[in-house]
Amino acid sequence: MATDPSKYKLNHSMIRVKDPKRSVQFYEFLGLKLINKLPNPDAKFDLYFLAYDSPRAVSHGAHWTDREGIVELTHNYGTENDPDYKIANGNTDPRGFGHLCISVDNIQAACKRIEDAGYKFQKKLTDGKMRHIAFALDPDGYWVEVVGQKPLEETERVKETDPETYRLNHTMIRVKDAEASLNFYKEVMGMKLKRTHESKNGGFNLYFLGYGDDSEISAEGVSPTAGQEGLLELTWNYGTEKDPNFKYHDGNAEPQGFGHICVSVDDLDAACARFEDKKVNWKKRLTDGRMKNIAFVLADPDGYWIEVVQNEKLKTRANW
Repeated sequence: MATDPSKYKLNHSMIRVKDPKRSVQFYEFLGLKLINKLPNPDAKFDLYFLAYDSPRAVSHGAHWTDREGIVELTHNYGTENDPDYKIANGNTDPRGFGHLCISVDNIQAACKRIEDAGYKFQKKLTDGKMRHIAFALDPDGYWVEVVGQKPLEETERVKETDPETYRLNHTMIRVKDAEASLNFYKEVMGMKLKRTHESKNGGFNLYFLGYGDDSEISAEGVSPTAGQEGLLELTWNYGTEKDPNFKYHDGNAEPQGFGHICVSVDDLDAACARFEDKKVNWKKRLTDGRMKNIAFVLADPDGYWIEVVQNEKLKTRANW
């Protein structure tokens, strides 16, 4: 039994939502499509999986486990009717998760379309010094970064935008120790470091990791990885690794919000055996509990959860 990490995919990122109707509507407005729903009435929660699925999408028509760039919305029954229920978006204390990011064909037109629909922004294109990125707010206050697939000067005179060309580009999480986290995601999870952005004046570095061939990287966009899906962005603020009392919030302790990222693998049993050999910390082994088709690794040193599932295109295991 063998497993090949080069066949893994960063399948999805899970966030909890208060009202699934409002959240699904928002992400569908961004061009994503509801490709799967897993109701769990006995446990009183439902899962909604959204991804770009137009004929021009990267994974058009693929099984949901054979994709990258999915957002999973988790709805616990009753939260939509609870006036006191509020999501922790990860950008106010306690911090940890940062944002999802979509890359678009025309960032000026895309942002105008979002604003015209009545959605709010944490940062508009015209705010601050960074005029090439914006941050929209979803109904729960999660940040959704918007970046362009082309330089600003190529799109500033164009008034149209086509959501069928968008990508769910990356998920950002903050990490305490960049060296430790990079080692974990590369050596244990089998990801490749695609791009590094150093901001010495800002006191932080950004690291973009993912699976797949490096030839997929485009040099045409504002970001050389803007045309991809399923990337993980690690944000490291200088000095946090030296503070023994510093800790990021994993999103699963109260107050809850972000839940996990998920990696789909070529052979679930073999992959979990490999993780065992790597001496990972587990939140849930395959053999734990009733659900024998998923496992959860704990990402050292920050404690983020990483779900592991079978890529059903490569090997049939579960009847999702």
